[in-house]
Amino acid sequence: MSRSPASTGAHQHCQALEDALRRLRVHGLDQLAHWGHRLAAVLPAGGRLLAAGNGGSAAQAQHLTAELVGRYREERPAYSAIALHAETSSVTAIGNDYGFEQVFARQVAAHGRDGDVLVLLSTSGRSGNLLSAARTARAAGVEVWALTGAAPNPLAEAADQALCIDAASAATVQEAHLVAVHLLCESFDSALASSSSATAAASSATATATASSTAAVSTAPRRAVAAVRRTR
Repeated sequence: MSRSPASTGAHQHCQALEDALRRLRVHGLDQLAHWGHRLAAVLPAGGRLLAAGNGGSAAQAQHLTAELVGRYREERPAYSAIALHAETSSVTAIGNDYGFEQVFARQVAAHGRDGDVLVLLSTSGRSGNLLSAARTARAAGVEVWALTGAAPNPLAEAADQALCIDAASAATVQEAHLVAVHLLCESFDSALASSSSATAAASSATATATASSTAAVSTAPRRAVAAVRRTR
């Protein structure tokens, strides 16, 4: 039985996504693990993640911040993460007064601090407002990570680090970006858990050493007194 045009299109869509995810698995997992570990150092220390995108990429960016402020899987503290495009009054006011290319850059200038992280998502890697945000962030000492479509593209070049999804359609890129967002959150949570375990182990070792030292100090006089008594 021959496939209908709709069925053929669906199979092609799924195949394109499978191909993109296979490339992500081979070339992108180490990058995402590095980002997760970096966030695990930045956010618990009081740093902040800013994120932005346009259209469907805006939804992906907001998905990321929701996972950090809320949670991904396991219970953990809330961390500071802001989706810049969701600040509707700021976006419209800045767009009206300064132009659409400044809607994210102006907010980065307001919220970003040295050592923070800005995540920018774009299927094309050519959005002017994201490029402006990247330039503003880097000038302020904010680390810029880009999730884009195929390289080379201007946003990947403007960022400190980039993960580029090589796919023919914007839909496939966005779907792969969602997987990348979840993998980033998974890596972040894993790094947090490892850090907490290491801290707990170090605290336990310190407590044991302190207790042993205290015991040695407190028992030394008793031994001396006992020795004196035996001498008498």
